[in-house]
Amino acid sequence: MKSQRAFTLVEVLVALIIVALGMGAALKALTSAADNTSRLREKTFAAWVALNQLATERLGTGLNTSAGKEGEVDFADSRWHWQQTIEDMQVPGLKRITVRVRHSDQPDKPGGPKRSVAPDDWLATVVGFRGDSLQFPQSELAGWDDAGGGQQQPTPVPGQNSTPSTTPPPFQPPGT
Repeated sequence: MKSQRAFTLVEVLVALIIVALGMGAALKALTSAADNTSRLREKTFAAWVALNQLATERLGTGLNTSAGKEGEVDFADSRWHWQQTIEDMQVPGLKRITVRVRHSDQPDKPGGPKRSVAPDDWLATVVGFRGDSLQFPQSELAGWDDAGGGQQQPTPVPGQNSTPSTTPPPFQPPGT
């Protein structure tokens, strides 16, 4: 009679432990990927809120640099808190606009749970620039406007009509 070989109880238990550890690692990786996807989604929405506020500020009539602004907005079924600062740059007439966005401390929906958010837990920061005046340079590149003719246009003075009364000469390609 041939003896039949079978798995012992110890071998089965070792195999089950190896499978359980492998499944635990796979579950941990899937959970981490899902959390990262959710976090990236929130950061994308926060960046969109900041870009919307930056566009609104750029379309406004004036920039107030004396104080920052803060506000709340509903976007993508969430409540967001934004904070904006405007700073003067070293270039005259140029302002830097910084908008930071995080989840609001207020409930997303009336009667809903209040979100616990640290005050410095900003999800997105967007920086943009805006000029508050239009000026022309004091000197221009020679030949920039007249295709190499060497004539410079008069330097416009802000606030005055500086359009020349004559039209510039037609463009002539070099070598003609």
